[in-house]
Amino acid sequence: MTDTTPVTGPDTLRAIDLHKLGEDRWQATNRRGGHLAVGSGTRDDPDFTPVELLLVALAGCGAVDLELITRKRAEFESFRARAEGHKVRDGSGNHLVDLRVTFEVTFPEGEAGDAARAVVPRTLDQIRDRLCTVGRTVALGEPVAYVESAVGEPVDAGLHAPSGT
Repeated sequence: MTDTTPVTGPDTLRAIDLHKLGEDRWQATNRRGGHLAVGSGTRDDPDFTPVELLLVALAGCGAVDLELITRKRAEFESFRARAEGHKVRDGSGNHLVDLRVTFEVTFPEGEAGDAARAVVPRTLDQIRDRLCTVGRTVALGEPVAYVESAVGEPVDAGLHAPSGT
């Protein structure tokens, strides 16, 4: 692969909106109308914390890619995944270390199941090395800009600004 400046445009943009539901609770909405509650983890509520959502994103991204490749050979008979990491605070601030996503999958007996099982190791390497957008973004360490929008200004106004502004 060569290092080039990625081409971005309307077709590459992914976004969610987040609004406050109440104390320590927010709701994320995607452009398709899906909703997801987000909590701070300070109360005994079922909402996922942002750190848990990052783990969900890692496992979910890998799961989608794993299924897309293996189902060409056979459907899962069973599927489970676990994403984990340690939340630490050090000289770099708060972050996760020792990130790991473990997949436990079974396929039916027979030629199709054998073919699916055979591609799992290579597929996991491909997920890690190039397929999973979430995992690749974490691994590459893409900077995140946190910006304030003026009241009444569209929240996404800064999304289209050239980098460095």
